[in-house]
Amino acid sequence: MLGVINASHLPKAHGGAMTKTRIVLAALCACVMLAVSACAGMGNTPKESSSVSAEGAFDWKRFSGTTIHVMLDQHPWTEAVKTKLADFESATGIKVDAQSYAEDLYFDKLDQAVRTPDAPDVVMTGLDTNLATLQAAGLVEPLTPMINNASLTASGYDLADFPKGIVEPATLPSGDSNAALYGVPISTETYILFYNKDLVGKYLGGKVPATMADLIAGAKLITEQGNGEVFGSVVRGVRATSIVDTPTAMVFNEWPATNPPITLPYNVYFNGAWNKPRMTDPAIRQGLDDYAQLIAAGPPNKFALDWSDASALFSQGKAAFYLDASVFGPNFEKPDQSAIVGKVGYAPLPPAAKGGTSGLWSWALSIPSASHNKGAAWLFTQWFTDKQRTAEIGAATGGAPRQSSTDMPVYTSAFVPEYVSAVKQSLATARPTAVIKEDADPALLVIVDAVLAMAQGKDPSAVMTDAQTKMASLYP
Repeated sequence: MLGVINASHLPKAHGGAMTKTRIVLAALCACVMLAVSACAGMGNTPKESSSVSAEGAFDWKRFSGTTIHVMLDQHPWTEAVKTKLADFESATGIKVDAQSYAEDLYFDKLDQAVRTPDAPDVVMTGLDTNLATLQAAGLVEPLTPMINNASLTASGYDLADFPKGIVEPATLPSGDSNAALYGVPISTETYILFYNKDLVGKYLGGKVPATMADLIAGAKLITEQGNGEVFGSVVRGVRATSIVDTPTAMVFNEWPATNPPITLPYNVYFNGAWNKPRMTDPAIRQGLDDYAQLIAAGPPNKFALDWSDASALFSQGKAAFYLDASVFGPNFEKPDQSAIVGKVGYAPLPPAAKGGTSGLWSWALSIPSASHNKGAAWLFTQWFTDKQRTAEIGAATGGAPRQSSTDMPVYTSAFVPEYVSAVKQSLATARPTAVIKEDADPALLVIVDAVLAMAQGKDPSAVMTDAQTKMASLYP
């Protein structure tokens, strides 16, 4: 059974996907879940974490007769999983009571629910500060012991099939030699370029920009010639931490291979310690300014646009370029949601620095430490993240996180070939965009404010010098 609490769907804290599907509300279950959430305190986990022990051959029926409670974000991944719950229940004998929350409610509900004595058995987590905060508080279970137990994990599961950059934010504490996996990726988005082929043909002679500098120049030209009806670019420009991932991908694109490596939890904005910000680094300045120039080439309400507004304008044929998460791509090919079906081009970020890359962000499944059914919860997690189901569900999201799954016909046939190719190329080298720190939001707003200041025409060097001072004061 899958119920939904509140059908509206707003962005996640650091820029995720959307879904427009509405699911019928299971009223009784909704009331129960709301009551649990309302009573949930913000204290320590009431039940000690305990590892799952098992011996003998692997058996999907090992926990037959168990009922697990699953808490999910309202997302295309969740919609696809709903269609496969009966198959899972038949194969395992495990009953699933799943609740889905709109994203504007989900993260608060999640934080409350995992602290209750009757916590859900499986939850969706964001592979950024969200999961890191839960792990630091002891609220989620390490999955590595179960993955390494041949009695609990099927022999063909193959964790190595997930690219390093995708599992890295789920491996915590970041940089610790004893780090463990606390979430299995289920849907990954990377940052790519979408372009309107008709508008590129009309204004740029059909020439798709080959470099980031070409893209910015082309976007400005189209806005100048568009007579207020067509714009060169639409990107997120609202003052919110939800926009940070895309400009961070632009910074990665400007980060040359000769620069120091980018490591978690600090990511690109800190040089190996929280008291060592590097906002004045030329690559950071240029990458954020690249994004700022794309904002500047947008419509008059450019500073009010979040992902929903920007993607809507692009899907209406009002902009030549849209640079954002790959997860938006499939909707541009749906006639009921897009006026530009068959007219969209897809490409990795136009290159800037030699050795530059893009960014990625992922959802994952995690098991709360207070779960009473960790073994059955792991079978649910394992089932819905194996190779075949990752491909099948990925056909609904455009974000299959396994390498092998993106080559399977069930996945590739769901999208236009150009989209599959662009996403695959981008993910091959993409880095996680997360800054993994519990109190990261003030730092993220420093980044956002710097971008918006440059988009308003302020001098990049002066802006980034000011950002360096502000960042240094946050974590002395």
